[in-house]
Amino acid sequence: MSANNPRTVPTRIRSVEPIAARVGTRNQLVVKVTSEDGVIGWGEAGFSGREQAVAATIKHFADFLVGRDCREIGRLWQECYRSQYFEGGRVITAAISAIDIALHDLLGKTLNVPVYQLIGGKQRERVPAYASCYAESYAGNVTAFTEAVLDEVAGLVEDGWTSIRVPVAGHSANEIFEPRESINETARRIIAIRERFGMDLMLGIDYHHRLSVAETASFAQRLPAAALDYIEEPIRDETPEAYRALRKLTTIPFAIGEEFSSKWQAAPYIEENLTQFLRIDISNIGGFTEAMKVIGWAEMHYIELMPHNPLGAICTAATVHMAAATALFSYTETHQLPNCPLGFHHPDIFPTQHNLVGDGYPVLDAPGLGIEVNEEALRRSEALNWNPPFLRRRDGSLTNW
Repeated sequence: MSANNPRTVPTRIRSVEPIAARVGTRNQLVVKVTSEDGVIGWGEAGFSGREQAVAATIKHFADFLVGRDCREIGRLWQECYRSQYFEGGRVITAAISAIDIALHDLLGKTLNVPVYQLIGGKQRERVPAYASCYAESYAGNVTAFTEAVLDEVAGLVEDGWTSIRVPVAGHSANEIFEPRESINETARRIIAIRERFGMDLMLGIDYHHRLSVAETASFAQRLPAAALDYIEEPIRDETPEAYRALRKLTTIPFAIGEEFSSKWQAAPYIEENLTQFLRIDISNIGGFTEAMKVIGWAEMHYIELMPHNPLGAICTAATVHMAAATALFSYTETHQLPNCPLGFHHPDIFPTQHNLVGDGYPVLDAPGLGIEVNEEALRRSEALNWNPPFLRRRDGSLTNW
């Protein structure tokens, strides 16, 4: 081994393969990128329920990625994004995200360094997380449901959690969602939590873009000052003008960004301070390559990263590395609490993964993402035809899930 060539680095991609599998209660789309000498990088795409569209896009990309230098991650990102006249879109960037994450995992393993070293090095020793409540949102008795949420919050506080996201008043067993009914009960729930647990708790909710501007404003008006530390995605993000109008109607901080699929989509929310917490999802935004650009941009506006992380062990690992290398950071989403019924981090499929210790993730120094995938178990767990609930109002019209 010469001084000018201290290690042999595999430089070519042998294969790029999407694998759709059922993990817990939903499907996951995993991407396996293999180098010529057999090093494997794993990635995950941020779709569940439309994953076959992403898998088809990944197969298109594989046609020109095979044989390419796997170290040229930024160039390959550009080629995937700009390889046709109609750039971007959530399906395309979900596919790019999975490949980009896998290429970082592969390069980290090749160089024997953790991924966070490839994106600037760690800025924290642990990544704080917030806890989510999972009280059954289909309960017909809303009062009983609120009591269940209060009990669940009490258990989390007893376990040491200081940042908690609670569910909004949800849809019924027949998948009816009436926004006005929801905002009334949700406001009562938030007030009850504050009365019982005080102001030390960082408290947020996710309305999953189910409201209108007027409904969100009405909800905010039902709350005392400082009752909520943030409201996540109250309306859809396609029209920044709607958030501009909403910003004038409430002082509650916004947590927006899980639907962003590019820096261009994030631009007005960062430049105009329309969000106070950046909720980008590394499996949707374009992987590490795009995420770190958006995060640096947000830092200039003092916007803290609060990653969306609702998927599996690969997305969690990538999120931890991204958070470790980020200056302005609040909390990451996690679905690894004992009270979580979703099963997205199944240990038979992911025998080595990033695990919570207390209320956060230690930043580990294992090469690449620091995970292992039981490929046989992954392939054996066949993806099912799954769709999110098709929510409707009582008049029969469709509303957002």
